[in-house]
Amino acid sequence: MTTSSDTTVPATLPLEFRSIDFRGRNLSLAELRAAVPRAQHQTLAEAEQKVLDIISAVRSRGFDALSELARNFDGVEQSHPRVPAEALAKALAELDPGVRAALEESISRAKQFAEQQRPANVDVALADGALVSQNWIPVGRVGLYVPGGLAPLASSVIMNVVPAVAAGVESIALASPPQKNFGGLPHPTILAAASLLGIDEVYAIGGAQAIVSFAYGVPGSGDELPIEPVDVVTGPGNIFVATAKRLVKGVVGIDSEAGTTEIAILADATARPALVAADLISQAEHDPKAASVLVTDSADLADAVVLELARQAAATKHSARVLEALSGPQSGVVLVDSLEQGIAVCNAYAAEHLEIMTADAPAVAARIRNAGAIFVGDYSPVSLGDYCAGSNHVLPTSGTAAFSSGLNVTTFLRAVQVINYSREALGQVSGHIVSLSGAEDLPGHGDAVKIRFVEGS
Repeated sequence: MTTSSDTTVPATLPLEFRSIDFRGRNLSLAELRAAVPRAQHQTLAEAEQKVLDIISAVRSRGFDALSELARNFDGVEQSHPRVPAEALAKALAELDPGVRAALEESISRAKQFAEQQRPANVDVALADGALVSQNWIPVGRVGLYVPGGLAPLASSVIMNVVPAVAAGVESIALASPPQKNFGGLPHPTILAAASLLGIDEVYAIGGAQAIVSFAYGVPGSGDELPIEPVDVVTGPGNIFVATAKRLVKGVVGIDSEAGTTEIAILADATARPALVAADLISQAEHDPKAASVLVTDSADLADAVVLELARQAAATKHSARVLEALSGPQSGVVLVDSLEQGIAVCNAYAAEHLEIMTADAPAVAARIRNAGAIFVGDYSPVSLGDYCAGSNHVLPTSGTAAFSSGLNVTTFLRAVQVINYSREALGQVSGHIVSLSGAEDLPGHGDAVKIRFVEGS
């Protein structure tokens, strides 16, 4: 493998896995963030305009616009996107027993983890008669989006629904793209997972239009049932879904602008090349734009991993998709001088999924500050988190893990503060309130306190 500052592996290999060499370079955080592999979002402005057009169409023409979008994007004819109850029941009844058992196990583990996430309410007595509380209250209604394009992500039904239920949300709606091969309904495994979880409000709506429908609602007419607006929209998706979530944020709450999946692996010379390559491929098969990044201080490991990538990618089912993702600007190997520098690179990259394959992996993992989820050691692959770890796989991408969290119970909760003071307790601080209101030239604030202590008021 050549190791100039930005090169590719020799052309004799059937893929081009970028190599970026940070060795001997003392880079600042800003320089690291600029230099790590990232997808080139050249279509961001175009995506935003397309989503704005979809927002306008859905808000002005409702179900007529949704039918037109389903025809144009999904190739299906649709009168109303609501999935009939009998279709949900049929999907569950016909579900492969092995898949059902796997879904049930995933649900069980996700529930156990989610039910322990709800934070406790807090009551603080600051003085006699001075009580301040913080109560966690669920939002009233949520809209959950489950992708169904290149892969029918039935597991995402679990990841969205379980924490919402654990939070106490009473009204849950779910949307997934209509599939031409399944009569214009979402993929039957997605429907079966929804039915298994007791979700009966399911819509065959894909992409940005699903996000828009949840955010603004769609009025009904005649026999058409409306889609009621929600308080929070969650779920992963492509650039159009992420853009739609960004544009409706403020109208509704969102979990994050989760885009195309990404994996980073921090590995040293003790790592097993075959495992590293397999895990990079596991995320590359999601999407041609998926990011697979190896960070290592071992050039020998990097060479061995590239050879394994070429071998395993050629044998995997979605080989063309995997090779395109691995060869893109968002993927590659980053060579570093030391584990210390590798940790700095990982914190700058802020991966959606970060695997630690080093000596004393738990200690190294404890030093990571920025990641959607951290997978420790050889037996905690990202695939485990995608399905059965109990953790949530809806995670922040594109570096946003530096300031945002993966989907969890608190996504569906609000912290409401409650203030309950007696006359005596207010009197103890009334002078301070008057002083501060005067200092801020807001005397009405002080007057609102003083009037409570005037005789006869």
